[in-house]
Amino acid sequence: MANGIDRASPANWPYPSLVAHRCGGTLAPENTLAGFDACVRHGYRMVEFDAKLSADNELFLLHDDTLERTTNGYGAAAVHLWAQLAQLDAGAWYGPQFAGTRLPTLADAAARCARAGIAANIEIKPCPGREEITGRLVASGALKLWEGQTPPLVSSFSFDALAAARDAAPSLRRGMLFEEVPADWLRIVRELDCVSLHASHRYLTEPLVAEIRAAGLHVLAYTVNDPARARLLAQWGVDMICTDRIDKLQHDML
Repeated sequence: MANGIDRASPANWPYPSLVAHRCGGTLAPENTLAGFDACVRHGYRMVEFDAKLSADNELFLLHDDTLERTTNGYGAAAVHLWAQLAQLDAGAWYGPQFAGTRLPTLADAAARCARAGIAANIEIKPCPGREEITGRLVASGALKLWEGQTPPLVSSFSFDALAAARDAAPSLRRGMLFEEVPADWLRIVRELDCVSLHASHRYLTEPLVAEIRAAGLHVLAYTVNDPARARLLAQWGVDMICTDRIDKLQHDML
């Protein structure tokens, strides 16, 4: 408990137990509205996706710092104007049926969440050197775009980005992302005033989950694609499972 708030209380965590990684997991091109469609088809009530900035500071969805892996573009995303990025094909790499799929803006994602009635975990994914401005603009943008909806959970591997998000939109719930949980995790999450700690499931143990929960924090485990592992993590007290296999992990299994 901090500042008189029980961070682990249900009222502070209005989210389901399972969340679709990068919108639709492995069933659609990542970080696209086609992924949202897959999420909804499989009954999921929450998506996770990555948000970053174009050169002219448009908020849009993309995981990598570069464009080659998931679009027909080339080079660093941060040097392209949104007008250029908006023309890219973000679906053909996954399959011909998705050719012509575009990169969505954060506003597009918010509108789809509202239409489908699903929650969001926005991972702030700054390009190198843009940590502070990305954290600030994603958080302030999310605060406005999700008005009237369940406020999104905002997370990042970047301390600086999450600190900027805290300062720009202190009312949004924040989660610090780690791969392996460091020894000083409590200091970090307290400084950022987080409600949750997000970590690779490979490094989580039952005692560690209990320790994090005892500190008043929720726990998100990523990326869990085996139903038996998901059930075990839930038994340990993990609050949310992020998965690529929304076809294997039923939305209501936990």
